[in-house]
Amino acid sequence: MKQVQFYLINEVEQGTIASEEFLACELAAKAWRVGKRVLISCESEEQALNIDEALWARQADDFVPHNLSGEVTTYATPIEITWAGKRNAQHRDLLISLQKNVPDFINSFNQIIDFVPVDETLKIQARERYRHYRQLGWHLETIQT
Repeated sequence: MKQVQFYLINEVEQGTIASEEFLACELAAKAWRVGKRVLISCESEEQALNIDEALWARQADDFVPHNLSGEVTTYATPIEITWAGKRNAQHRDLLISLQKNVPDFINSFNQIIDFVPVDETLKIQARERYRHYRQLGWHLETIQT
């Protein structure tokens, strides 16, 4: 069954990045450690660069192999960071979505992670995404951070 986990964010920032971006990095690292291939889909290229920088800034023993969509690598990395209008076609197990709208490629995933930020406007957009997934028949779970 296709599943979406919505994480309720209760902080605006975590250091130099938004709390949902920080949590996206943590969840991607956790998923990679259990063998999943992850796509982090950002709203913008700027946000993708923030995620990329945050993953590079991790401690050496916490390193997470990743790349930005379109970067030439010898081998496919387990975590790919993309943004609206830019996506590699490699198979991934988990979609971590930071987009304001439901991405049009969700049907190629069985598991999605989404976020409900603190900002009221962003909460309304998250509720719209929730309704969209529910209409599609996905199993929905809400997780308090």
